[in-house]
Amino acid sequence: MIQHDPALLSAALSGAERAINQAILLAPTSHSALEELNGTLVGVEITSLELTLYLALAPGPEVRLLSHCEEKTATFVRGSLEDFAALIASDDPAATLINSGIELQGSSASLIRLQQVISQMDIDWEAPLVERLGDVTGHQLAEALRRLFRWGEGARKSLKRQLSEYLLEEGRLTPPKLELEHFFEGVQTLSMQVEKAQVKVEQLLAKAAARRARQ
Repeated sequence: MIQHDPALLSAALSGAERAINQAILLAPTSHSALEELNGTLVGVEITSLELTLYLALAPGPEVRLLSHCEEKTATFVRGSLEDFAALIASDDPAATLINSGIELQGSSASLIRLQQVISQMDIDWEAPLVERLGDVTGHQLAEALRRLFRWGEGARKSLKRQLSEYLLEEGRLTPPKLELEHFFEGVQTLSMQVEKAQVKVEQLLAKAAARRARQ
């Protein structure tokens, strides 16, 4: 069982919350969509990390990240880190929800709309997390989040495009489209597994850094 340091988790959520809200301020086109979600509470259980978080949409618009909440959620989702990474990366979040291992309770509409808005933002994780967690731990967590969102923003499309160009043009090959899709799905799954392992390693490093800081 994973034991999460409450102080460390609170600091990490505070830093991530500030990073997201700064990105919202710099993306005025997102404001109307987020205002429509005002008052929405989404619960997220990441089973592979044994961690449950809550995301609340407040006036402003602003996002609040919580580790505990007694209020009823409009949407609650449960899945592995790979499942949520795939959702962040998805161009079709509705299809991803249906075809992934994510369990959904409540309405999917607010979750899908939120994914569509946040996935388009350029979030600077580094400064807020370093401010709250210190240089080492803050940088490690920021790098993990950058990798997660970077995969969703362009790495998958870029890799798919480059491989397609090589196979179909440079190699003068014409493999069936279905075979290519299966190959790309395998590449994406492998990337998610690597991300999961990296996050676990970074968790251990963060805990070690926190223990050293208290000594």
